[in-house]
Amino acid sequence: MGKTIAEKILSNHSGKDLKAGDIAVCDIDFCFGQDGTSSIIIDSFKKLGVKTVFDKSKFYMVIDHSSPSPNIGTSEIHKKMRKFASDFNLGLYDIGCGVCHQVIPQKGHITCGDLCIGADSHTCTYGAINVFSTGVGSTDLAITLASGKNWFRVPETIKVIVKGKPPKGVYSKDITLSIIKDIGANGATYKAIEFYGEAISGLSVDARFTITNMAVEMGAKVGLMEADKKVLKWVSEHSSGKEPKPVAADPDAKYILIKEYDISSLSPKVAK
Repeated sequence: MGKTIAEKILSNHSGKDLKAGDIAVCDIDFCFGQDGTSSIIIDSFKKLGVKTVFDKSKFYMVIDHSSPSPNIGTSEIHKKMRKFASDFNLGLYDIGCGVCHQVIPQKGHITCGDLCIGADSHTCTYGAINVFSTGVGSTDLAITLASGKNWFRVPETIKVIVKGKPPKGVYSKDITLSIIKDIGANGATYKAIEFYGEAISGLSVDARFTITNMAVEMGAKVGLMEADKKVLKWVSEHSSGKEPKPVAADPDAKYILIKEYDISSLSPKVAK
């Protein structure tokens, strides 16, 4: 039986031949926290009693959710993050550097085939560049910061095929909102979603990020796309030297559900 993208990436990072439903401990390529979650990461890491992080180059903190700080309490969290970064010689994107989900891929911290976790629910964004990326809790992130590993249950996968050309005034956000409306807010809980079709391939990589960013709004563990020429060009332009290792699903991969959508007559959407 062939494998999905999720099954392949998790297998590659566990050293085991995994299929949906299996549980495995996997090596993490990159992890991060933002200013809404890093305070608990720091506290949890210190409770572990370890003296060093697993790899200084594979963890960053980003101050972006309250930037600039709106109050004294938030300023104390920012101060705490800066001190932790200084004490452990860790990377920190401070106020003004940008939003985590833009900065992390644009600075080349991740590339095709990677396994990434973040203490932010929209970490699934990076699936647009063929990364298995998912949000976790701050305590889970602290465990990875200490060990370089975390555990995963391999998700089942839903295949979504998007056909047609978007009408004038319809953008990637409209496409993903229409899909979410159909599948439902809990319709893909702990599933991987693979996105295909001419409507997806016609989008820029930036527009694709919008699609995978919203996978969590269906409850999905991860949203994934294959690395086509657009993706490979994008990651080469935003590379930090990491070699992309694109992962594609096998033709006989097993999906629990296949959904097809035609966006040719889609109208602009508003989330309610």
